[in-house]
Amino acid sequence: MIDATTALLAALALLAVTFAIGWARVLWTARPRSADPLAAASSPLWTSLAIGAVTNFFDTLGVGSFAPTTAAFRALRLVPDRVIPGTLNVGHALPSVAQALIFIAIVEVGPWTLATMVAASMAGAWIGAGRVAGWNRTRVQAGMGMALLVASAFMLRQILAGAVGGEEARSLSGAALAIGIAGNFVLGALMTIGVGLYAPCMLLVTLLGMNAKAAFPIMMGSCAFLMPVAGWRFVTRGAYEAPVAVGLTLGGIPAVLVAASLVQSLTLGAVRVLVLGVAVYTAVTMLRAALTRGGAAGLTPS
Repeated sequence: MIDATTALLAALALLAVTFAIGWARVLWTARPRSADPLAAASSPLWTSLAIGAVTNFFDTLGVGSFAPTTAAFRALRLVPDRVIPGTLNVGHALPSVAQALIFIAIVEVGPWTLATMVAASMAGAWIGAGRVAGWNRTRVQAGMGMALLVASAFMLRQILAGAVGGEEARSLSGAALAIGIAGNFVLGALMTIGVGLYAPCMLLVTLLGMNAKAAFPIMMGSCAFLMPVAGWRFVTRGAYEAPVAVGLTLGGIPAVLVAASLVQSLTLGAVRVLVLGVAVYTAVTMLRAALTRGGAAGLTPS
C-alpha cells in the first residue's frame, strides 16, 4: 500500500512534468522563426540565470524568492511591472517543486502530519481565497509582521533556555496537529494576497514541538503544489516575460540542489538559528512593505 509521503511525491512529480511539458510546448510554438531564440534574448536570459541561482539558493534556506527577485527586476529594469507577478510564478515554479521533492524525500516527517498540513494550505488557498481577497493587504502584512516578531521572541527564549521542545519529534497529533492544520489553512489563504508562507510555517511547526528540519518539507510542499497551477494561468495568458522566466528556472534548480545539501548537513541547533533568522528577516520585510504600502515583499508567496 502506498503511504502518504509516496503519494505526495508522485502527485507533485506528475504536476511538475505536466507543467514543464505544457510550458515547453508554449515556448516552442512562440519561438522566433528566423532567429536563434537564445541569441535574441541573450541578455535577459543570462542575467536571469544569475538571479534565479542566487534567489533560489536563499529560497531553499527559507528566505523566500519573490521579494529579492522583484527587487532585482526593478533595479535592472529587466521586466515591466505589469508582468512581474507572472514571471515570478512561472520562473520559480519548477525550482519550488524541486525543493519540495528533495526535502520530502530526505527529511523524515510523519506522513499524516505532512499530508494533512500540505492539504490544509491548498484548501486555504482555494477555499479561503474569496474570503481574504478583500482584506487590506497592508494591515495583514503589519499584523503578520508583528506576530512573527512575537513568535520569534518565544523561539529565542526556547533556544537560550536550552529546552527547545521537539528535538526528535517528527510528527504532530491531537490538539497540536489540529492547530497545525488550522494554521496552515490560514497561511494558505493569506498566500492569495501576497503574504509569504515559509517563515510563519517554520515557526508554527517549530513552536508546536517538532524538529526544526521538519518544517522544510511541510512549507515547501505547501507552496510547490500551488505555484505550477498559478504559473500555468500566466503562461496561457502570455502575462509573463518568457526568456527571463526560463533563466530563473534554469539557474534556480541547480542552486536548490546545492542549498538543500547545505541544510541537510546543518546541526539541529544551526537550523533553529536559521529558522529564527528567517522569521525575523521576514517580519521586518513585511512591516517595511506595510509602511511603504505595496513594496516587493507584498509579492512574496513563499
